[in-house]
Amino acid sequence: MWRLLARWLLAAGSGAVVYTGYAPLNWWPMACVGIALFYFSLSPWRGERVSLRLGAGLGFVHGFATYALLLPWIGELVGNTPYLALAAALSLYAILTGLCGAAIARWRFGFLAFPFIYLAVEFVRSSVPFGGFAWVRLAWGQVNGPLAQLVQWGGPALVTVTASLLGTSLVAVWSRRHAVRFTAIGVIVAVFAASFVAGWTRGTAGHETGRVTVAAVQGNVPRMGLDFNAQRRAVLNNHVRVTKQLAEDGHEPDLVIWPENSSDVNPFTDEEARASIESAVEAVGVPILVGTLTYDQVGARNTMQVFEPGGHPGDRHYKKYLQPFGETMPMRDFFAKLSDYVELAGDFKPGDGNGVVNMAGVAVGVATCYEVIFDQAFRTAVQSGAQILTTPTNNATFGFSDMTYQQLAMSRMRALETDRAVVVPATSGVSAIVHPDGKISQESNIFEAKYLVEDLPLRSGETLAVRFGSILELAMVIIGGVLTLAALISAGSRRSAAASPTAARAKKKTRSTRAKK
Repeated sequence: MWRLLARWLLAAGSGAVVYTGYAPLNWWPMACVGIALFYFSLSPWRGERVSLRLGAGLGFVHGFATYALLLPWIGELVGNTPYLALAAALSLYAILTGLCGAAIARWRFGFLAFPFIYLAVEFVRSSVPFGGFAWVRLAWGQVNGPLAQLVQWGGPALVTVTASLLGTSLVAVWSRRHAVRFTAIGVIVAVFAASFVAGWTRGTAGHETGRVTVAAVQGNVPRMGLDFNAQRRAVLNNHVRVTKQLAEDGHEPDLVIWPENSSDVNPFTDEEARASIESAVEAVGVPILVGTLTYDQVGARNTMQVFEPGGHPGDRHYKKYLQPFGETMPMRDFFAKLSDYVELAGDFKPGDGNGVVNMAGVAVGVATCYEVIFDQAFRTAVQSGAQILTTPTNNATFGFSDMTYQQLAMSRMRALETDRAVVVPATSGVSAIVHPDGKISQESNIFEAKYLVEDLPLRSGETLAVRFGSILELAMVIIGGVLTLAALISAGSRRSAAASPTAARAKKKTRSTRAKK
């Protein structure tokens, strides 16, 4: 009984330990330790194997402990019940991880297979339903560690696999089998060696084509919470004021980037809003990328619009990857019967562009807020010629929660992945300037009016992740799927063999022989 209790406690504790790897704590080694504890909870102890049913339960507990600690910021918006429901829903995927993990842990070298199963489940969770929820990928918690360097080779998927592999190898080094132990040690050495090589060769995929001085404006909001959107004009005026202050302070940027929703008053239908934006453009004398809401023949759009000096609009980016249950509402009629919060969800339509806007002759790749979790957002932009990237975001709704720090970690990982500088302007913080090495040179506090100005490199070329990351991820997911089937078939075959009359007689005969000896 105590062993069973110990497994449940280990599974729950391992989830909590994995959580500490994510921002704002960023204790990256602990994520690997958490995976190690989880894999150990699924492993045989003194010959006592974990049943598939128990493995499924351990997986759910592990997942729920992680997501319940990682996602409380969602409760800032919709309350604790929907937030806990989401954590539970995400944990359902971990049932498969635990079930298959219990089967794979019976293999002598199962520790090498488990990371691919972990990735396969993560891939499904990040894809379906409604576009999935890639916010909780294991890779995001490695941005401060050496494994993050591998993102330029294989994207976040490779980082997830190697972080999991480190965790399972930590368990395998304690194996009584010499071959397993030495293999695990070799894997740990190889992972860190690969990370060192990746870091050493970083930046060799392309070259610097020039420099650009960029200003990120954080105008702040009148007050936090859902009702800040009711003060749209005040938010716009804040960003106009900070931009004019930027000019008055003597800064001469080449381009200025405002956050998502910095002008929720449509400047194409509201003359006062248009005049305010044009006055800011006139003050700095360079293009400004403005986050606004627009409408066309398709419907409502979450738009990042360039306004050029002289009063005419330039390029625009329609947000392509929309947030379900926020910017869109899947199955609206059904969910309306369950919660009044459904009425708060928008009805935006996705764009279909390449994510690049031209500003003062610079190709700027744009991934608006939630889009940063999708691999293809910035990869498509870079493949389309983006020299620098931006993640304009609006986090005012989530107050002082961890949400903005978790999202910033993703922008840092994307900088490493694409070998591009990333400018992160937020309505209320945290705004930041991220260099191609993933390091932050400047950042704001939450709920302050501030601008950040910096000279940044323009880069060309494509990393291996940009070119082949999707193919590599698919290959690793297929490996994970095959291993999943193999583990389940193997577990089923052994159970059938153990239950057969012949096996029972053989087992009885073996016991009798031992007793005589």
